[in-house]
Amino acid sequence: MNFLDHAYQLILGFFAAVGFAVYFSAPLESIFASGVAGGLAWLVYYVILKMTGNKIIGTFLGAFLAGILGEFLAIKLKKPATVFIIPGIIALVPGAGMYYTMFYLVQREYLQAAIIGSETLFMASAIAIGVIVSTIFSRSLRHFRKMGN
Repeated sequence: MNFLDHAYQLILGFFAAVGFAVYFSAPLESIFASGVAGGLAWLVYYVILKMTGNKIIGTFLGAFLAGILGEFLAIKLKKPATVFIIPGIIALVPGAGMYYTMFYLVQREYLQAAIIGSETLFMASAIAIGVIVSTIFSRSLRHFRKMGN
């Protein structure tokens, strides 16, 4: 893992998120920020995957970061958090896992379909849990800040 590899992955994640932000008709002023959230979320996933080999932990941490960034950017840019979170997590969605699960089911290789299908289900769950935990965390932090003032 070197700097150029990380920069390349960051750029790939950025453009994937920007592409989906444009596709979903996100407000123009939020597209760059959505790309940053997506690029950083993908980079976290990639680094964790390379360090540990665990796709599920990488997916959770990437989704958590996308959620935190989405909540922060929503306040700063006065837009709904979903404008940043959805493009931010889109690269983490296990589309290939869904495809190969169906492929192996059609090929009647049920064991392989179950293995890939369960990993895909865990990755999808990690995305959902990462976004939920980040939302709870950021809203709790906001609540405690208001109590302190």
